[in-house]
Amino acid sequence: MTQKFLPIILGTDINSYGVARSFHEAYGIKSIALGMKHLPFTADSSIVEVITFDNFDDNEVFKREMEKFGKERRDENLLLVSCSDGYTSLVTENSDMLKNYYKFNYISKDLQRKLENKKDFYEICEEYDLNYPETYIVSKENKDSFEIPFEYPVAVKANDSIEFLHLKFPGKKKAYKANNENELNQIIQDVYRAGYTGEMILQDFIPGDHSTVGVLNAYVNTKGEVKMMCFGKCLLDECLPEGIGNYNALVTEDNPELYQMVKNFLEMIDYRGFANFDFKYDRRDGKHKVFEINIRQGRSSYYMTAGGCNFVTFLVDDLIDNVDKPLYKHTEEGLWLYVDPFVLKNYCNKDDLPRAKKLLKRGFKFTQWYEKDRNFKRFLNYWRRRLATIKYYPKFQPEREEI
Repeated sequence: MTQKFLPIILGTDINSYGVARSFHEAYGIKSIALGMKHLPFTADSSIVEVITFDNFDDNEVFKREMEKFGKERRDENLLLVSCSDGYTSLVTENSDMLKNYYKFNYISKDLQRKLENKKDFYEICEEYDLNYPETYIVSKENKDSFEIPFEYPVAVKANDSIEFLHLKFPGKKKAYKANNENELNQIIQDVYRAGYTGEMILQDFIPGDHSTVGVLNAYVNTKGEVKMMCFGKCLLDECLPEGIGNYNALVTEDNPELYQMVKNFLEMIDYRGFANFDFKYDRRDGKHKVFEINIRQGRSSYYMTAGGCNFVTFLVDDLIDNVDKPLYKHTEEGLWLYVDPFVLKNYCNKDDLPRAKKLLKRGFKFTQWYEKDRNFKRFLNYWRRRLATIKYYPKFQPEREEI
């Protein structure tokens, strides 16, 4: 029997609600979400209480409020889960203080810096045989004079995702595709003109649409042993410019090749906690290539629970119940959606359409629409999202994409 505990979730977004829902589905308990502001995903909920603090992303404020909260709840078994890169960084920065009040499982600050810095991450991939696209680095110093060693098109993204997240400028995207030299130079100039100071990552663009993309989440226990892996194939990705790179429809499935590759990688680098990888299959050489690792469960992490792999149970097994179970590799099919079903059927790759229709007929799960947490306000937010996707997909992705 599981010991009594209280989930403390850092963040109030869709990832946070997915974590809270997963805890509620598994243990019937209510979580507390700590963050900077109230968001629709976690609002008006009976399964998660939201507490906000001004400037909670500031290190001194975070330390003060987390210590105060921890002292007030000292008699409770507090299980801490971060739902963003920023909060994860704050946790690793303040782990010595936090461990006096909370239970959590994250990597060291030093390893986090190496993995979140894409340049360093790719060097680690090279060392430990994790496939990644051919890469070239541009800095502020050489932004006006560089020559890429591969052909166009080129994928472009910021090396420092946390700094880039806080920038605001017209045409901003999470990731870019430059089809020629003029487009590439324009992207580079726009980003640095907006105040970005870090390096930019240029990569050989792997051919293929979202149907060649997948996400893999894993959990590594406090002993450094991988205990869970769950792969999700992308059926549809986000088309809004600032959301490029996010998923809107995922189906869980088996992927023995990636499971073995990721297990080896995580255990060799002495990883701890949840890890989230984005992959794309390169048909030119038959390899899955990794884009990045997140030091937490992914934004769309509820896809795992939707597919039958409730990921929070592995954290509880490790930190609360101290039980040692065999490695779990998820193989079952299950559909997670963040668009209206009509959008999936009309904008997924044509080769995936028969499978998408079959999965929709079997049923799907939508993170914020939970049968045990329904009310009129949540109903309106749920339908607002579905209707919004029907409206904006024809504008931003007017035709079904094909490989």
